[in-house]
Formats: sequence, structure tokens, C-alpha cells
Amino acid sequence: MKLDDQLLLEKAIKDKQAIKKATLKLKSVKRLDDVFRVAHEAEFKNRDCLNCANCCKTTSPIFRDTDVKRIAKHLRLKESQFIDNYLRMDEDSDLVLKTSPCAFLEADNTCSIYEYRPLACREYPHTNRKNMYQILELTAANTQICPAVAAIVEKLCSVK
Repeated sequence: MKLDDQLLLEKAIKDKQAIKKATLKLKSVKRLDDVFRVAHEAEFKNRDCLNCANCCKTTSPIFRDTDVKRIAKHLRLKESQFIDNYLRMDEDSDLVLKTSPCAFLEADNTCSIYEYRPLACREYPHTNRKNMYQILELTAANTQICPAVAAIVEKLCSVK
């Protein structure tokens, strides 16, 4: 991970409470989805996630039934084998990875199942979704995981 990105994450961790408050204030912003979409596009214009992959190294997506079926088929495993080998039930009764980093993360930060990856991975970091007002707490939490989210939130909230 680049030093600038590491510093963004460290700042987000240090300013966790201020970021949470600031992101929740965004609920009152008109056309919030558009504001986030524009900030997301600007941030990712010059960002290569393969330089970081912190999301894959530190967190787990939720695996829906359709994700399990698709990935198991790709790996030529029975769904039960895939679950037994890679997943566990978390405290919210969601299927998540047993280990971090992700078992499918390669040494060069690429994903060995990229075309088949779970929906949660496809949508991450969730900063260009519809109804952003519904996931502002998640967005605040993601500032501690994803430098791009930290940069987007810092710009939108002017958190200093």
C-alpha cells in the first residue's frame, strides 16, 4: 500500500467519531447519490485498487446463496464443500470467509475468482450506489478499510 493511502487510513481511524458524525450529516444533502457518484468517479479515475487490496486482506464480504452457487460451480465443488472449505457463519448469521486475507487473493493483489466473485465484492466500496443515505454508517466504517472511501468522505465532509 502506498504511504499516502496508509496515512489516509490512519487518519480515518484516529478521526473515527468525527467521520461518523460528519457522514451522518450527509443525509440532508440533496441528490446525495449524485454527489457520491461524482466523488467516486473522480477518486477512481486515478486509483488502482491492485496497489492496495486492503479490503481483501482485512475483511470478508457476505456470501449470498447465489454467490455460493456460482463460485462453487466455477471451482467444481459441491456447494457444501465450498462452504465447509472457505466459509463460516458470523454473529449475524451471514456466510463470510473463514480467514483473512481472502483465500482467493493472489500475491499480486488480483483475485483468482474475479469473474465469479460475490456481489459484495463487485459493489465494494459502495460509494456509487443508489440510496447512499441508507449506508452512511457503513461508508464511515469503510473509511478505515479503503483509502478511496477515506479520500471521498474527507472531500465530501471536509473532515480535517
